[in-house]
Amino acid sequence: MTALDLSSPVAVVGTGTMGQGIAQVALVAGHPVRLYDAVAGRAEAAAEAIGARLDRLVEKNRLTGAERDAARARLRPAETLEDLADCALVIEAVLEELDAKQRLFRDLEDIVEDDCLLATNTSSLSVTAIGGALRNPGRLVGLHFFNPAPLLPLVEVVSGYASDFSSATRAYETARAWGKTPVACADTPGFIVNRIARPFYAEAFAVYEAQAADPATIDAILRESGGFRMGAFELTDLIGQDVNESVTHSVWQSFFQDVRFTPSLAQRRLVESGRLGRKTGHGWYDYGDGAERSEPHTAEKAQAPAYVVAEGDLGPASELVALIREAGIQVRDDEEDHGTRLVLPSGGQLVLADGQTSVEFRDVVYFDLALDYRKATRIALSASQDTAAQTLSEAIGLFQALGKDVSVIGDVPGMIVARTVARIVDLAHDAVAKGVATEEDIDTAMRLGVNYPLGPFEWCRRLGRSWACSLLDDLHQRDPSGRYAPSLALYRHAYATEKREGTS
Repeated sequence: MTALDLSSPVAVVGTGTMGQGIAQVALVAGHPVRLYDAVAGRAEAAAEAIGARLDRLVEKNRLTGAERDAARARLRPAETLEDLADCALVIEAVLEELDAKQRLFRDLEDIVEDDCLLATNTSSLSVTAIGGALRNPGRLVGLHFFNPAPLLPLVEVVSGYASDFSSATRAYETARAWGKTPVACADTPGFIVNRIARPFYAEAFAVYEAQAADPATIDAILRESGGFRMGAFELTDLIGQDVNESVTHSVWQSFFQDVRFTPSLAQRRLVESGRLGRKTGHGWYDYGDGAERSEPHTAEKAQAPAYVVAEGDLGPASELVALIREAGIQVRDDEEDHGTRLVLPSGGQLVLADGQTSVEFRDVVYFDLALDYRKATRIALSASQDTAAQTLSEAIGLFQALGKDVSVIGDVPGMIVARTVARIVDLAHDAVAKGVATEEDIDTAMRLGVNYPLGPFEWCRRLGRSWACSLLDDLHQRDPSGRYAPSLALYRHAYATEKREGTS
């Protein structure tokens, strides 16, 4: 099954920001495009707005004047749904209401030809449920673009339970012909991106609710240590707290209130207060005129230790040993010890976040996971009230000597980056095991859809096959609600590795 021929008209129903963006993508690809909106005058206004964006593309030398003029000639507002009768593909981008979408597609079934492909851009509703109202649900698929559609490359091609393979394949090939990067996905709550991304927000909010760190500090750690483009608090302020919470709530309800997707009470209170983010001038942060920028907690300058003792293999943090030596600090190797820690001159231990807490041990400071310890500009440390002041000071001084800002957070298991990455890895394995998508498509979706520095399976290969399962198992022992219980898929992945290596 091949992509739609460029001579085939494409219709977009719903002319908001997303609808206009999708129409522009199809138009620039070379299709005749029809715009329809139930509100009189909106289709004409949308056509003018798209024309203005084409003008800007010419100014930026991304289109020639001739290409712009040809595209404008192919764009036509439609006065009625009947004007879409000859279209080969109709994409809806209307309100996220099941009844409204079902009514629209039922009406379209009486108008378009039997071989017309129907697509919904829904981000939170079931493609199967939308198609369930049709006489021929096999020709309905999901084409989930990401906003702004002309710029972001990812398109999730979603097959409902009754979607024909030929329909999904044609949609996939058409999206690729339009210059997009399509990924194939089964009809599951949240599809790929909105399902697997939930822990990025949830764990940041959980650390905040535990009063372990403030939003600015958590965001800084996610950016400067985790390598994420934005932190969870600033990103949800940009998205809109009401929008982000609505998606979280929809996924949670669709999974029968699975504890792994439980919404945040702190975010609920933010929405109830009307502090929805940038669009209202206040969210987690204040965007009003004259508002002071929230700064992350950064530890005061401390003296670096003269030496450290490296006991065992630091695993994902093994690069630290070379960095410490490069900073002029002596590293003494204890080859007989099979631990995985650095011992400081005070006798205290510095340990990579593992899902346990500092208070459980004598004089332990935990440090968080980093995407790249050499490039990271900030490192988070956690300690309990029983940790010796000298041990914490030496730990701070050590990372400062490596050129890092240091943020000290509360004694929460798994810290920030580590627990977030572990949960993302877990949900990704669970999705593959349940036939949602392939490993390759999941990695592609998370890198392109939400700009993660690595896909979950790329992260897993870097961190070690059993790393995430081990950390989550420790977290689960400390929070037995089920939120952190490793999925059976992740457990099998880690256990099979251990058996092959002869460690169990």
